[in-house]
Amino acid sequence: MKNPPQIWLMVTLLMFPQVVETIYSPSLPHISQAFGVSFETASQTLSVYFIAFALGVVVWGRLCDTLGRKKSMIYGLVTYGIGALIALLAGNFETLLLARIISAFGAAVGSIVTQTMLRDSFEGPELGKVFSVMGMGISISPVIGLMAGGIIAQSLGHIGVFGLLLLLAITLWLVSVWILPETRPETVTTVELWPLVKRMLRDSSIWHSAALVALFNLMLFSYYSLAPFIFASFNMSSLEFGYSGIALALGSLLGSLTNKLLLSRGWQSTTLINLASILALCGGVGVWLLQSSLVFLLPMGCVVLAFGIAIPNILSRALVDYKQMAGSAGALFGLAYYLMLGAGLALAGLIQNLGLVLIYAAGTTSLLSLINWRSGLNQVNLASSSCKLSQ
Repeated sequence: MKNPPQIWLMVTLLMFPQVVETIYSPSLPHISQAFGVSFETASQTLSVYFIAFALGVVVWGRLCDTLGRKKSMIYGLVTYGIGALIALLAGNFETLLLARIISAFGAAVGSIVTQTMLRDSFEGPELGKVFSVMGMGISISPVIGLMAGGIIAQSLGHIGVFGLLLLLAITLWLVSVWILPETRPETVTTVELWPLVKRMLRDSSIWHSAALVALFNLMLFSYYSLAPFIFASFNMSSLEFGYSGIALALGSLLGSLTNKLLLSRGWQSTTLINLASILALCGGVGVWLLQSSLVFLLPMGCVVLAFGIAIPNILSRALVDYKQMAGSAGALFGLAYYLMLGAGLALAGLIQNLGLVLIYAAGTTSLLSLINWRSGLNQVNLASSSCKLSQ
């Protein structure tokens, strides 16, 4: 690649979707008060965000092959900026929901197009090193988002947060127009989407992986959705909630380091996912028992640690049978788990109990992991029996 994208810009664009979502989280109590809606209703802005994000992943993933990577990124950032502007001017909660849908659809470009550009520009061990850098960026994004959102919400309320989001969109758009290269290969093979959809719908391993990704993300994002109101019940400010992002980032970083260490010692990805499910379930029970005090942050750290262990292992094996169509398959896979995540967050908003949501989600991941483990064990037994018969 003659003109690869600059790594710092790729990190920034990949962090963009998570940063803008966590910036928004501390302002939820302010939104509830400003628009005269309940905590449950205010929390629904997160669920609609991820449903629209899921659709955006598919659309931008396809457009980056037809229009090009750079044009898709620029159009996506413009779409996000329009949503941020509508949110800034919203006079009622329904308009705010519309703004969140538009923003989420645009923000999806930062995830799917950035990953595509990296795969265009790097390969083999070099690509692995680049994604390691990306992972570190994503690990610190909750700290940046929650602390920035807490500071702005504390002093300027939700209006200040929406203003900051609009400014961020304009800044990234200007930088992308100026220095972002086009990385699309000269010849691009466009996969027919409908046959691929039918193939993936029949693939039970895809559904299993998508459910696991959605559930582990539900554990993380239910904190962003529900914890602001827990802090408010303690008469604590948005800024103090923002500081909790430090604990989350440390847990995520520890999980990533633990995962790397255990993989180097020969642990299998399936075993690590099982371990993460058990850790998350223990942490969820701890949050449920302790959420009447700030001590609940300790078991919540265990949940985030489990997230850091599980997600890389799930994603690394999810699309191994779709290497020749990784872009389109990745977009459809993202659509599946983001839709599941959006539905899960909608239920979390109705339940309004962080501990119970974590227990339900972690209990389901444990059940799915157990089913997958037993299925793998049966396959091993069948293979062993076949070998004996052939002898």
